[in-house]
Amino acid sequence: MPRLRQVPRAEISPELDDTFQMVFGDRDPVDEPGTAMGTPGNWFSVFALVPDVFKAALASLHLGHRPETVAPPELLQLAIVRAGWTRGSQFVYSQHCKVAREVGVAEDKIDAIESWEVSDRFSDLERAVLAYTDGLVLAGGRVPDSVFAALRDGLSDEQILELTYVAATYEMHAAISVALRLEYDDRDDPIVEIPAPGEDQAFRW
Repeated sequence: MPRLRQVPRAEISPELDDTFQMVFGDRDPVDEPGTAMGTPGNWFSVFALVPDVFKAALASLHLGHRPETVAPPELLQLAIVRAGWTRGSQFVYSQHCKVAREVGVAEDKIDAIESWEVSDRFSDLERAVLAYTDGLVLAGGRVPDSVFAALRDGLSDEQILELTYVAATYEMHAAISVALRLEYDDRDDPIVEIPAPGEDQAFRW
């Protein structure tokens, strides 16, 4: 279950009703969860707690999907999938593997995103995008000059700005999803102590 209260359909702000109708039809997703994409749909019912946050979040997420993106959509999706993977969000990673396919990213590239550093599937520009995404997500924006130069070899300033904003936005949403246990990120931490056998729990080599 999500860590925050879900808003029942009868209690959502009227300004959110069109979105709920589009995603859920006449259903209340709290009582009858599920979307056409197979997700539980609790992102919507939790974000509905604060309508202004809901609208801002939806608008920011749409930036990476609009038809008139400045940067090539396949590069944006490579960055989003990598951001989801590195932030540990099953939800962002899983959903955007699907979107990446829709915009033409080859299956072997999607499979290789998790270990792109040792893959020969990517072009120089794609490798620059993935390295840049790692700098944004894993290094808090401290991107080496060499990575930025490689990025600049293939993208305009406008495209780099859009790529930066979209990748950072999805990294934020990945972190939110994990923190609040939304959608596919409603799962226990896989890193736990495994008890030693028997009664003696003292550490020994």
